[in-house]
Amino acid sequence: MFGSRQKTREKLAGAIKEALGGADWLESVTVDDDGKALLVIRAEPGAADVAEHRRIEAENYAGRIPGITVVRSVLTAEKTAGHAHAHAPGRTHDLGHSHAPASAPSPVAGLRRVTKGARLSDEAMNQGAPAPAQSLKPVPGIDRILVVASAKGGVGKSTVAVNLAAAMAKAGMRVGLLDADIYGPSIPTMMGTVDAEPATSTNKKLVPVEAHGMKTLSIGYLSDPDSPMIWRGPIVMSAITQLLNDAEWGTPAEPLDILIIDTPPGTGDAQLAIAQKVPVTAAIIVTTPQEVALADVRRGAAMFSKTHVPVIGLVETMSWFDDPAGVRHYLMGEGGARRMGAALGLPVLGEIPMLTAIREAGDAGVPAALGKGPAADIFMALARSAAIALDQLVTRPAPEIIFED
Repeated sequence: MFGSRQKTREKLAGAIKEALGGADWLESVTVDDDGKALLVIRAEPGAADVAEHRRIEAENYAGRIPGITVVRSVLTAEKTAGHAHAHAPGRTHDLGHSHAPASAPSPVAGLRRVTKGARLSDEAMNQGAPAPAQSLKPVPGIDRILVVASAKGGVGKSTVAVNLAAAMAKAGMRVGLLDADIYGPSIPTMMGTVDAEPATSTNKKLVPVEAHGMKTLSIGYLSDPDSPMIWRGPIVMSAITQLLNDAEWGTPAEPLDILIIDTPPGTGDAQLAIAQKVPVTAAIIVTTPQEVALADVRRGAAMFSKTHVPVIGLVETMSWFDDPAGVRHYLMGEGGARRMGAALGLPVLGEIPMLTAIREAGDAGVPAALGKGPAADIFMALARSAAIALDQLVTRPAPEIIFED
């Protein structure tokens, strides 16, 4: 019985090592009978940021392995001469004999832990980003790029992106729609193009799928819908870059008036890379009125502010619900986006109520903006506000986002 448990622990430890590709910086892995894993990660002196990135990555991958219930990690480093109890380089440290608890390893010189009250680091945000004065190369065939973002998932970001694009196309603009949500592509379903596959042109570029007067691309067109996208950050950015740059969005004679990018929720690798390395014209942040979503709006706005991407405004979804008797209910809170907009110095471009027509249209693959009625009117008004805000970027500076302690 005990031998079986030992084999199970060894198997789980081996699975973690395999998931991390046998990384030489992973000194040891132990797993107890309850599936709790402890990772010991070597931090090279003077490379604390690299070690912290490795630690986070290792914990994320280990936590996805079936049978692992909890993941903890510690950082170790070779101490400089003159410090007692220095470890030999490359040696696996036996934490069970350490005088310090495993959860409180000896600090690594220069390592900065994330604590309550931590602020977004300018150093981290600007890593790999172009200098403010340095302009990125425009994407051939695209005049403007508008990012639709949300710092929190489940707020209706894809619904806004699809219907904003559809409303602009309905108004006569040449519109492209790029689904950059690699882990959860929704555009194929909402555009009614689930079975579509982009063709390849004679010059080896992807030909976007056309639907409802728009050119669209999504990783959902290129992958098995039942297969999860278990990709690391660099691979995700590579896929997004290919969908953006290796596609025939427009021609010099007839460029797209605008490309709308539906980004993944959050402020992770994909969002940061898009903000830093794609010539984004501006961004819109989508939120619901509830406080738990609004708290993340500040983080999203801060990311765009630090990467020099203008935010032209907020869009509030699930703003209210009108019952059959005509009584209005604010199920998610009232006026949240207006309060946050006032605090950040950003306008609210639109408030979208809970309407059955919007949900039904998304499920049917025909954006509500293309129909008639209140839903279509709301999205046409949003498209008009967004277009005006984009035009004003040419004649006046972007709104300055204000962060107060």
